[in-house]
Amino acid sequence: MNIKIIIGILIPFVGTSLGAAMVFFLKNNVSQKLQRVLTGFAAGVMVAASFWSLLEPALESSEGMGRLSFIPAAVGFLIGIGFLLLLDVITPHMHMNKEGEGPKSSLKRTTKLILAVTLHNIPEGMAVGVVYANIIAGNSLVSMAGALALAIGIAIQNFPEGAIVSMPLRGEGMSKWKTFWYGVLSGAVEPVAALITIFAFSLVSSLLPYMLAFAAGAMMYVVVEELIPEMSEGEHSNMGTVAFSLGFVLMMVLDVALG
Repeated sequence: MNIKIIIGILIPFVGTSLGAAMVFFLKNNVSQKLQRVLTGFAAGVMVAASFWSLLEPALESSEGMGRLSFIPAAVGFLIGIGFLLLLDVITPHMHMNKEGEGPKSSLKRTTKLILAVTLHNIPEGMAVGVVYANIIAGNSLVSMAGALALAIGIAIQNFPEGAIVSMPLRGEGMSKWKTFWYGVLSGAVEPVAALITIFAFSLVSSLLPYMLAFAAGAMMYVVVEELIPEMSEGEHSNMGTVAFSLGFVLMMVLDVALG
């Protein structure tokens, strides 16, 4: 595994860590408007990355199946959705009810928040892992530059996510350093998931289109289940929509320019 691949795997983790570091520069809480903008931007990046960096290569890798070339992408995508749905069910996280209170649980609110973000980082790490596994295997579906574009796009999306995690923890009274390290640790799962995916791919390389689509489905689940509702709630929801558009276009430009 060469240095470029190692750097690419670590880039999303760096994005999360830099976002968590905002706890040292911002006030104790992120305003609702800013959170809506950051969430919308992150959603746009993830939707664009899911299509151009994952689903499109999955479809291209199955062209030999003719009119049935959609099967691996469709099956992998649905399995990815189902996998995140299962994790969402068995892992307590932070859906909010109308009164603004979290679900009843014996776990602390901060613990659930950290679990939620860590859960969401798994598919992002898998997405980076599968494109770099493709490169290691010598396939031409995704170039090194294209993989780098995906890693950068996810890092951009992780930056606001890191801030959104750390700032509420700081608002609940935790020290700045403690909230920073919680944010960093929530992103540490990404390089781990990437490495596991690369190892798994080396054993079953024939499943490349399924793995690409699986990562896309998992990422899209996070967007639809978590990010879009958050960016759309409350007043001035159009701010989230504008930010979504900017994130989508930025990731599209990165993928085309670098890919």
